[in-house]
Amino acid sequence: MWVALAFISAFFLGFYDVSKKHAVNGNAVIPVLFLNALISGLIFVPFIVLSRATDWLDGTLVYVPPVSLKMHVLVFLKAVIVLSSWIIGYFSIKHLPLTLTGPIKATQPVMTLAGAMLIFRERLNLYQWTGIMLSVLSFFLLSRSGRKEGIRFSHNRWIVYAVLSVMLGASSGLYDKFLMGQSDVMTVQVWCNMYQVLIMALVFYFLWYPKRMETTPFRWKWSIVFISLFIAVGDWLYFYALSLPGSMISIVSMIRRSNVLVTFCAGAIFFHEKNLKGKAIDLFLVLLGMIFLYLGTK
Repeated sequence: MWVALAFISAFFLGFYDVSKKHAVNGNAVIPVLFLNALISGLIFVPFIVLSRATDWLDGTLVYVPPVSLKMHVLVFLKAVIVLSSWIIGYFSIKHLPLTLTGPIKATQPVMTLAGAMLIFRERLNLYQWTGIMLSVLSFFLLSRSGRKEGIRFSHNRWIVYAVLSVMLGASSGLYDKFLMGQSDVMTVQVWCNMYQVLIMALVFYFLWYPKRMETTPFRWKWSIVFISLFIAVGDWLYFYALSLPGSMISIVSMIRRSNVLVTFCAGAIFFHEKNLKGKAIDLFLVLLGMIFLYLGTK
């Protein structure tokens, strides 16, 4: 079941990435990220209130239990890691084609795999190793596709931002597996969102707002709301998958990157991006890798 949940989560994650691209395209990044965090936080406020004031949610998957100070600290650290990844990731998405950033993001599970094997002693079978190797190969082919658009991976700071975002995302994935062993889905997701609102409010007010006239102006887009909706559902499914017995963060993380299929199609249809034929080969390798990973869990 955790494999199916990971694939459904990937579907929502794909639309989340498309919404991000639309929201930050020609727009100020920090206000978009702040509003994204705020809306996501507001989505979970009713669950906190109902869990505290009533017994309506008792025993359900959306009940938010009382949280210890230690757990708050652990979740706060999760929020810091996630926001660091998001901030630099949003800037890379703003300045790079979606058909390029999507496959780069799809290589994140390779780093997660290394950590999962070292920290959680996860072991892969032949099918799973084949899936990993195909994903690694797709990254090197992707650098070739980028050069055709004048984007050199070693000399472009937005590529560096994208790679750093992926590294932080991999760290976050490993930390998620640890947190799921310490607490439950709603505790991690709800309070992580709340701390993201607090941190982004400080970043917005003290760093962006005083210099707002010197940077890209902010324009409201309805895609900002969809960012929050898609990530809320996608992350809940992701955390729930990790909480199930036998789930492997190395495999869940890899499956989630199949969201590249959604971002690739959107980049071609809505953003009219270039060099689709070459990138399609990279995409095919990523998806073939997903198939082998799925077969390895049967």
